[in-house]
Amino acid sequence: MAIRSFKDLEVWQKAMDLAANVYAVTQTMPPEERFGLTNQVRRAVTSIPANIAEGHGRLYQAESIRFYQLPVAR
Repeated sequence: MAIRSFKDLEVWQKAMDLAANVYAVTQTMPPEERFGLTNQVRRAVTSIPANIAEGHGRLYQAESIRFYQLPVAR
C-alpha cells in the first residue's frame, strides 16, 4: 500500500484514536479543571498527530525526523 497522505500512517491513526479517548476521559474531569489540567492534557494529545502531519509534509527527511522526535524531560 502506498502512503499518499499522513492519514495513511498507522501511527497517525493511533494518535487520533488516543486523542479521541483523552477527550472522552477529560469530559469526566471536574469543571474546576477545565482551564487547568484538562486543557493542558488536551493540547498535549492533539500535538502528537499534528506533529506527525507536519513532519510528513516536509521536503527533506531530516526535517521530517525533527517533528517525530520529542524532547525528553529530565
